[in-house]
Amino acid sequence: MKLGIATPVVTNVAGAALTWERDAGVEDIGRVAEAADRLGYHHLTCSEHIGIPASEAGRRGARYWDPLATLGYVAARTERIRLATMTLVLGYHHPLAIVKRYGTLDHVSRGRLILGVGVGSLKEEFDILGAPFEDRGPRADDALRALRAALTSNEPSYDGEYYSFGGLIVDPCALQPHMPIWVGGRTKRSLRRALTLAEGWAPFGISVATAGEWLKAREVPPGFEVVLAADRPLDPVDNPGATREALRAMAAAGTTTVSARFVHRSLAHYLEQIHALAELHSEDNGR
Repeated sequence: MKLGIATPVVTNVAGAALTWERDAGVEDIGRVAEAADRLGYHHLTCSEHIGIPASEAGRRGARYWDPLATLGYVAARTERIRLATMTLVLGYHHPLAIVKRYGTLDHVSRGRLILGVGVGSLKEEFDILGAPFEDRGPRADDALRALRAALTSNEPSYDGEYYSFGGLIVDPCALQPHMPIWVGGRTKRSLRRALTLAEGWAPFGISVATAGEWLKAREVPPGFEVVLAADRPLDPVDNPGATREALRAMAAAGTTTVSARFVHRSLAHYLEQIHALAELHSEDNGR
C-alpha cells in the first residue's frame, strides 16, 4: 500500500474539533507538505465546499480551504508528492471550467494532480449556487465522461445528455496524458461509478470492513486505486502496534493507498506522526 495524508489545517474532517490547527496558517501547511514529500508519501489532499449549512457543521466540519489556491501553493513547496482534490463536487462546475482550472494546476505542479470528484449531497449548498440537485447523479456521470474527453485536448469535443461542447480552444488543458480521476462518496453507487468511469475510489464515512465487503462483491480491475482511511486516527508514535493492525485490516479490505489521519496535538506532533508512519511502513515492507 502507498501512503497519503488527509492534509491538516485545510479541513476539519467529519467535524473533528480543531486544536492547534485553529490558529495555524499557510506556512504550517507548507511544512507538512514538504515533510510528506521528503518522506515519499504518495499524495496529500484538499477538499471543497463553498459554504456548509450551520446545522451540518458539527457532522461535516466547517473549514474547507479552496483546493485550487491551496494546492497551487503546495505545488510550489514540493517536488514529488501528488496533489489530490478530495473531493470536487461535480455539480458545482461546468466540466470545461474544471479542465481549465485544474489543467492549469496540473502544469503548475508538473503533472502531479489527481482529480478527486464526487456527486455531492448538501442540497442547501446546491441551492445557494443555483446548481441542479435532483438529477445530480446522472449529471455527474455525464460530467465524468465529458472530463475524460476534454482533459487532454486543447480542442475538446463532447456531446452528452447534460453537457455538449466543441469548436473552441481550451489552453492549457491537463499536462498528464491520462489524469487519474478518483470518485468519492459513501454509497455503493459511488463504487459503481468509480469502477465504470474513473481510475479509483476514495470513499468517506464508511468503515474499512464495509468497504471491503462492497469491493469483494465487484470485479476490481488491475491498477484500480482503492483509497481508504482507517476507522480511527492513527497513532504510530505512541501505539505502533494498533497502527500496524489497522494497516493490515486495510490491506485485507483491498486498500491500495492509505488516506492517513493522525492523532495530533501540535504541528510538531503531527510531523512526528508522519515520520513514524513512514518508518513503520518501510519496516513492514522490508525497505
